[in-house]
Amino acid sequence: MRDTGRLIVIVLFKGVDLLDVTGPPEVFSLARRESEDAANYRVVLAAETMDPVTTGAGVRILPDITFEEVATAGIDTLVVPGSVEVDGEHRVTALVDPALVTWVKKLAGRTRRVTSVCVGAHLLAAAGLLDGKRATTHWSTARQLAAEHPLVEVDADPIFIREGNVWTGAGISACLDLSLALIAEDLGEPVALRVARQLVMYLKRPSGQSQFSVPLEQVSTTRRIEDLRHHIMRNIGEPLTVADLAAFAHVSDRHLTRVFKTELGTTPHAYIESVRVEKARHDLESSDATLERIASTCGFGTTDTLVRAFRRQLDTTPTEYRRRFRAT
Repeated sequence: MRDTGRLIVIVLFKGVDLLDVTGPPEVFSLARRESEDAANYRVVLAAETMDPVTTGAGVRILPDITFEEVATAGIDTLVVPGSVEVDGEHRVTALVDPALVTWVKKLAGRTRRVTSVCVGAHLLAAAGLLDGKRATTHWSTARQLAAEHPLVEVDADPIFIREGNVWTGAGISACLDLSLALIAEDLGEPVALRVARQLVMYLKRPSGQSQFSVPLEQVSTTRRIEDLRHHIMRNIGEPLTVADLAAFAHVSDRHLTRVFKTELGTTPHAYIESVRVEKARHDLESSDATLERIASTCGFGTTDTLVRAFRRQLDTTPTEYRRRFRAT
């Protein structure tokens, strides 16, 4: 095929998540407008055949080109969406078609930049493109990704992660944030911010922004830890030491730390800070409370401690977070 502009190829297959496919083209289209055609993006949908493809939402989409044809082109960015199935107990499993994995691996070899959207990370991992790399995916399939691909360092928290020329995105709506980040890399932050405004987004979210809230994390299998989690949330404004929590659970400090690591994959101190940051995020989004007040009610004590926690976990400050995500 004729090679003109920045060719962005979106992989299309049966059962693919619809927004994974339709979201990025809208963002890149706006980039062309906001950069006065400097972007020169050209988006095509590629599938194994030219037959209509039925997405997971039941909407049928027509491919623009076949995998075989696009494999001869110079691809700038390969976008790999995902697909899931949900069983009767609402358990989510990412689907991986071996034939599709073969094509993804082949196309990636001709691509300047490879990206996955949501559970598309499972396809990249199956193709060996994430080995030795840190990657994210939708939180509901993160454990599956880690279990099936031990060479991948799975981080289920950020909305997207960049490792060299490989980018992985989290939840379905994060495809917009990932696309904006790609535009920022190509054309600069001012263009990406103008596109974000056209999308009526508060602002382009940083990669470190968490994709889910602490209370939504998968629950522990131990009732004692669940009781501790509820105790922490009820008393988040109070000083909470390991000794305090151990006394509440009637165990030793060392045993408490060991159980937290086993059940939640973190330390008591790190978990408490995560809960405090989550509450502070909610307060910043929904109230006019001062930083001093929020630091106090969330258990940070001082605004300096609050700011340091936000920098560690979200790579931003409370003031900047409020400016970006304040509900109006």
